[in-house]
Amino acid sequence: MDTLNSFLQTELGNGTTIGDILTYEFIAAIAGSLVGAVAIVVATFIISGWLKRRIVNIAQKYKELDDTLFIFLGNTARYIVLIFGALFVLNTFGVQTTSFIAAIGAAGLAIGLALQGTLSNVAAGVMIILFRPVRLGDFITVSGVSGTVKDISLNTTELATLDNVQVIVPNANVWGSVITNYSVYDTRRAEWTFGVSYGSNLAEAERVIRDTILSDPRALTDPEPFIQVNNLGASSVDFLVRVWCASGDKFAFEADMKRKVKEALDAAGIEIPFPTQTMIQVEG
Repeated sequence: MDTLNSFLQTELGNGTTIGDILTYEFIAAIAGSLVGAVAIVVATFIISGWLKRRIVNIAQKYKELDDTLFIFLGNTARYIVLIFGALFVLNTFGVQTTSFIAAIGAAGLAIGLALQGTLSNVAAGVMIILFRPVRLGDFITVSGVSGTVKDISLNTTELATLDNVQVIVPNANVWGSVITNYSVYDTRRAEWTFGVSYGSNLAEAERVIRDTILSDPRALTDPEPFIQVNNLGASSVDFLVRVWCASGDKFAFEADMKRKVKEALDAAGIEIPFPTQTMIQVEG
């Protein structure tokens, strides 16, 4: 120890010792590393934020593109830039990033085994966001739940039911189930069954039904409407009616036409039968 102290206190000239030089160099190196690390951190946050905004703005600029997908891509790009920035910061302090990355990989494997259920939801969320079987605003039925898609995250999909109740469905259940999407196509087929009595004029009944439904502006004539006798029931002759309409009009269109056709048949004097039973009492 005395020999080391003597060496550090050896004068090199002008009163400067080896210890002074080492101290100055050490402080300068630390200061340089700190300044470099701060510059890298600032630049990383600026670049990652700018890159995310640029990607998200692509979807906002072009309305036909899906916002959720580009938000996901923007967040992914931001995290990638932040990870590389962290590795550069470690390099400035002389940390071997190769061994550090290997340690992170081992820790990630252990965490992945412990969180298999959660990671399956994340993996399903990535597939949903990339392949887009459902989109924000779609009305769907999945896992026995029907509702409008309000949000799609990496873990869950949020639905709002018809009575405006929030339902959170794990993404693994969405991706792994049959999805019925009512919003994909612009048109849908409305369908009714109207019964008239056996004594009715079937040609007149068909005309009344056709004129009533096709006079509604929501009814489409292409594809051609289908109105035909479909069944001879116990007490009625049943007409099967199929008419196409816009997807958003289907439920209201079907409900309105049930009332209007009933009123039109009544006005034309065409009887709409209902089931009856005849009881015969035998006196013994």
